Amino acid sequence: MTNIIPAVLIMAVVTYIPRVFPIVIFKNKLKSRFLLSFLYYMPFAVLGAMTFPSILYSTGHLVSAIVGLAVALFLAYREKGLMLVAVGAILSVYLCELLFF
Repeated sequence: MTNIIPAVLIMAVVTYIPRVFPIVIFKNKLKSRFLLSFLYYMPFAVLGAMTFPSILYSTGHLVSAIVGLAVALFLAYREKGLMLVAVGAILSVYLCELLFF
């Protein structure tokens, strides 16, 4: 119980440093097109890298996961809404598992 306050303070400092670090380093507006585009697309790349393996192993069979991924990619390519993409992928996985396994 006595270690809670120091632990919270250490966590506060550790999470505060990455937030303040860019402000201290980059005082002027960034002019590099490469750096701006890199910082713009980085969250999307990290999110994709974190979720893609989970997509393939989230169902009972790899085939149904690939079918769901293909349906989601197709619907997203056709610029459908997020809800329709998610529901379409879920339904395709459900039907694939129901019919083939």
